[in-house]
Amino acid sequence: MEQLNRHTLRRSHLFAAALFSAVAGAAVLMAQPVQAADRPVKMLLDWIHNGPNSGFVVAKEKGFYKEAGLDVSIEQGKGSGSTAQLIASKVADFGFADGYVVTNGVAKGMDLKMVAGVFRRNPTAVIALQKSSVTSAKELEGKTIGIATGAAQFQQWPAFVGGCKLDGSKIKVVNIDPAGYVASMIAGQVDAVAGFAQGMVPGIEVRANQDARIMWYADCGVNAVSNGIIVHSDFLKSDPAVIKSFVAASLRGFLYGRANPAEAIEILKKYQPNLTPAITNREMSISWTNWVTPNTADKPLGWMSEQDWASTIEVAKQFGGMTADLKTSQLYTNEFVPTEASFVPPQK
Repeated sequence: MEQLNRHTLRRSHLFAAALFSAVAGAAVLMAQPVQAADRPVKMLLDWIHNGPNSGFVVAKEKGFYKEAGLDVSIEQGKGSGSTAQLIASKVADFGFADGYVVTNGVAKGMDLKMVAGVFRRNPTAVIALQKSSVTSAKELEGKTIGIATGAAQFQQWPAFVGGCKLDGSKIKVVNIDPAGYVASMIAGQVDAVAGFAQGMVPGIEVRANQDARIMWYADCGVNAVSNGIIVHSDFLKSDPAVIKSFVAASLRGFLYGRANPAEAIEILKKYQPNLTPAITNREMSISWTNWVTPNTADKPLGWMSEQDWASTIEVAKQFGGMTADLKTSQLYTNEFVPTEASFVPPQK
């Protein structure tokens, strides 16, 4: 009987110990923080993956978005006009689009705002071959120019024509997919093309082994803020923390790519396997010259100037036919731009 009691007591002790261990384990699990999943967001580029917009894929591949708690999907675009419309329709959370396009969009009722400027100087230009008969803007009259209708340069075209005092009725404008710009001009299908110089000139110089002539829109008075990160205004109210995190991580991507161009090119190859490294390198180097304006000197990348936005509005009114009385505060905010010195880009 005594032996039976000893066995019973032992079993009771074992059961109690097991119960205590299970309860203690559960308590530890409850005390540990639950690892939240990264917030999924969708990013829409201005057009195809290339050197100038590579900062976003660099941010993704270097883990900057992951560090910020974001799971970012990046899709190619079909021009700033198309991207702005899709962001206004809430098809994506973030877009990369031209400030002039945003200005016209807001004037027409789109609820958009730029939250970080990257190309703060207008990189748009008419490009012709040096050997062609188009040696000045005036000689575009009687010629054919290729412009993607969804792109910023198409929306700014009337401003270029007006600023250069050209007769637009004498210039034939044809729609060309951005990917076919250089080939169309080299093949003689068009006499010139209009687009971002940083995206076109390298292909002409490297792939076609031709010298290019650049006729900057800015030389004809088209001083306008160019590409930056845009969002729908509702997003500003609903998820400001997400916007702040995304902006900082994206700008880190652009700055890292500038400091490490060879690595940035290798990263971009994952998204654009057929790229030519020499072209991509030249695209990036030209784009860096458009990061800073006199009004944004020594400011962090992303920070935008009220004077530059006022000029953008003026260009849209004077040459683009915009009649809305917009305020600069309707178009941009610096609220989400990092202020740390590490975000100030090289000034040249």
